[in-house]
Amino acid sequence: MSKRDYYEVLGLGKDASSDEIKKAYRKLARQYHPDVNKEADAEEKFKEVKEAYETLSDSQKKAHYDQFGHTDPNQGFGGGGDFGGFGDIFDMFFGGGGGRSRNPNAPRQGNDLQYSMRLSFEEAVFGKETEIQIPKEEDCGTCHGSGAKPGTKPDTCSHCGGSGQLNVEQNTPFGRIVNRRVCQYCSGKGKIIKEKCGTCHGAGKVRKTKKISVKVPAGVDNGQQIRMSGHGEPGVNGGPSGDLYVVFQVAQHEFFERDGDDIYCDMPITFAQAALGDEIEVPTLYGKVKLKVPAGTQSGTHFRLRGKGVKNVHGRGQGDQHIQIKVITPTKLTEKQKQLLRDFAEISGSTPDEHNDSFFDKVKRAFK
Repeated sequence: MSKRDYYEVLGLGKDASSDEIKKAYRKLARQYHPDVNKEADAEEKFKEVKEAYETLSDSQKKAHYDQFGHTDPNQGFGGGGDFGGFGDIFDMFFGGGGGRSRNPNAPRQGNDLQYSMRLSFEEAVFGKETEIQIPKEEDCGTCHGSGAKPGTKPDTCSHCGGSGQLNVEQNTPFGRIVNRRVCQYCSGKGKIIKEKCGTCHGAGKVRKTKKISVKVPAGVDNGQQIRMSGHGEPGVNGGPSGDLYVVFQVAQHEFFERDGDDIYCDMPITFAQAALGDEIEVPTLYGKVKLKVPAGTQSGTHFRLRGKGVKNVHGRGQGDQHIQIKVITPTKLTEKQKQLLRDFAEISGSTPDEHNDSFFDKVKRAFK
């Protein structure tokens, strides 16, 4: 199945700004996060959204995608391609794709690994140190990576002389052509193991579970990752190990909502607190703080607590906490409370002179 357009995945037009791309990603990531959305296709949609964001949020990748879409412009030309189906012709004239060859015994870097780590909302904000277990290949301790039985060693392939490739001669109308192919006797390794190691059975590698200590930096957000150099698969023929990428999946919070380094929350207050004013306690990630609500505060009013957001993961300051006031209308009233409200309603429209009084004064009188 062909991939959907990345702009379509995020519900955006191609002229979307970087802020719009970021905002759309965060909204959809929260919607389809596997910890929240239990639908069967939620995880696939989450991955699709993440892939679209990773491309469109990177200026170089975005420019490449805007020009070529999902098509790789190098496919079939250069970059190890087959030159549009003419690979056999190039093999015939130049011996294995323009003379390309690789020493099978040359050092090669190991493969990279990826680990998905789930974090609570607070763990992402404050960071933590933990241990993870990674299944990975390591050099066999019995044969030390050679694949041969202890006391023996691999023999150089007598067919290819250790090059891992064979020259095959072909007679053509242009004369005799030498074509280079992978040696079928040693499978391109250049060596043949006559007596294999009993532990790894000649592979030279064994799969083990390894514990790795991970320091999660404070301020990481959902979908971000850190690179742990040298913790991937081991290299080949003495080459360096690959890297480990730890990708973070952050759970949602029941009260707070995060947008970048800022924290948002709704704070319910009573009608009396809104009308008369009050000093209320507001929960933050760092404990409760007091907030002065002025008299006459309306539902939907915003307040900001500076420095009570998330520390920037790159050390660029700290976000704020934004509070939206929600005035709660009471649903269960005692008879006395109902009478007080009736008195307030009567006072609010009783005499012309009292219409000149402020709303605040009327509320004070009604609730005395």
